[in-house]
Amino acid sequence: MDHSVLSAPPAIDRIIIDAILAGRISAGTRLGEQSLATLFATSRTSVREALIRLEARGIVHISPRRGWFVIEPSWEEAQEAFQARCAIEMDILRTVATVPSATIAALRDHIRQERAAIAGDDVGLRSYLLGDFHVCMVEALGNRILADILRDLTARTVLISALYQSTHDATESCNEHQQIVDDLAAGDLDRAAALMVAHIGNVEAGLTKRIDTDPLFDLRQALRIEPTRAGTNPPR
Repeated sequence: MDHSVLSAPPAIDRIIIDAILAGRISAGTRLGEQSLATLFATSRTSVREALIRLEARGIVHISPRRGWFVIEPSWEEAQEAFQARCAIEMDILRTVATVPSATIAALRDHIRQERAAIAGDDVGLRSYLLGDFHVCMVEALGNRILADILRDLTARTVLISALYQSTHDATESCNEHQQIVDDLAAGDLDRAAALMVAHIGNVEAGLTKRIDTDPLFDLRQALRIEPTRAGTNPPR
């Protein structure tokens, strides 16, 4: 392993973001400076600089005398992130002139990977690929700056959706990705943009429904207690 590459602050940022997208790091996870410095074979100063950047991007926060933690976004904050994602993706689809065939091929391959992950049992990979589709699309359309912004926004929504998105929801999301790519391939960018808005709205609405059916959501999150399954009795 090339530690000289991994120790670069941008790589640390990206690896942490990717771990959040994959569901391997959850909301509220503590990120110890010394532990990260050991893992990346770098200095605590380099780690701290990376964490400060992530804090500025709204991904982590520091608690006095306790250290760095991945944010635990409120539902209102998650909704704002969904709205920002919607604005970015809709606008870029409406401003590109054409979509290269290589981009279409790459997105179709990505969807094949999504379907394979959904069929398997790796929930983290499924979560990562469903979120990464949006980042890959924007990046493939030629705007890496917006892709980086979108990656951060997607990470913030994944911290919520990883808790509530079922396999059925994931399949629907993948099907909607397929429809969007089909419209891009057909050159109907306006319809693709409209579908993208509807798709993000569907994901948000699905999560809203699941959260609304759990009146103890906030307290459950704080106590890290899983919802009681049907047919079982809660502890007394």
